[in-house]
Amino acid sequence: METKNIGLRNIEVADTRISSIDGEKGKLIYRGYDILDLTKKSNFEETAYLLLHDELPSRRQFDDFKQKLAAERTIPKRVQENMGNWRKDADPMDMLQAFVAALSGYYDEEFQDKEASYGRAITLIAKVPTIVASWERIRNNKDLVHPALELSHAANFLYMLTGKKPDSEIEKIFDICLILHADHTFNASTFAARQVASTRAHMYSAASAAIGALSGELHGGANYEVMKMLLDIETVDNVEQWIKSSISKGEKIMGMGHAVYKTYDPRAQVLKELSRKLADRTGDPWFEITQKVEQVTIDEIKKQKGIDIYPNVDLYSASLYYMLKFPMDLNTPIFAISRVAGWAAHIIEEKFAEAAPKPALYRPKAVYVGKYCGPQGCEYKPLDLRAEAKID
Repeated sequence: METKNIGLRNIEVADTRISSIDGEKGKLIYRGYDILDLTKKSNFEETAYLLLHDELPSRRQFDDFKQKLAAERTIPKRVQENMGNWRKDADPMDMLQAFVAALSGYYDEEFQDKEASYGRAITLIAKVPTIVASWERIRNNKDLVHPALELSHAANFLYMLTGKKPDSEIEKIFDICLILHADHTFNASTFAARQVASTRAHMYSAASAAIGALSGELHGGANYEVMKMLLDIETVDNVEQWIKSSISKGEKIMGMGHAVYKTYDPRAQVLKELSRKLADRTGDPWFEITQKVEQVTIDEIKKQKGIDIYPNVDLYSASLYYMLKFPMDLNTPIFAISRVAGWAAHIIEEKFAEAAPKPALYRPKAVYVGKYCGPQGCEYKPLDLRAEAKID
């Protein structure tokens, strides 16, 4: 049996106008705009508008969109009270998935029209940062910090998380991180969102499913694993031996390689420079260690396997987030703070067939490789006549 398409690899399942990847050239495009241009010239709010509406906003549209986002940042008091009932060591992604789903109990989606969906998209983009920041404060027995309506999306999250307004350089660095993570075509979490949306489930359910998919270490959890690796390596001098030993054991070096990019991930290019800049500011060793991990891995994989490998988005985002002093287990929820903009755009596109009409429900076909007892099926034996089953 051929396996090249297992996991839907290389299978085209729908049209989209939202984003595009050229894996050979290392290009990521949002609605026709190169991600590298957006990180230099745009900001997260404008990028979120672009992903939702297929066009960059006018000044009036931008101001209106930004104002609506700011106005929707507050989450219901009962949601925050319910967070207090959770174990303090609960996984933040489990918490985020639960409370995004719970938003449907406060903000209904009774009207299944496109305009209402844009309203729900603004609700999600605005409230996910508040949920994440509230949980971080609550689990550490700190007073909640209420949203500051005058701050940007990036600055407001940092303020709610720490209680301190960030300086302009830190705000800009984090804003660029949000732009870079906002969408990435039909990745695992986005496809999960679209699959749920194809059933005509509401946006909160689809976004909650996406968060569940993002939580896995092979997807959004990868930068957490990268930082664990860097902490284990500890110093630049330990990198070469650590990487060579891991590769010789057949272990995967987290943050290296990608399912689509056959060259440098364009997001990794930007994050590498941001990590370098932040390391110069803080004096931390993590950029230098990460850069050494990149080079040794590239050289060793080339020597042992004869193939080229390049960093993905997770390699440098790990050190960057660590130097921004984010708790490591918030790396993936912070990823969701950005990616929810892309999820919302894809959910709307899926529901309202912006690109092209498609069947209403995803229903892939599986290849059955289980037990086969002949054309009449297996013989059913009464419970008392069955032998002990062998469980693998």
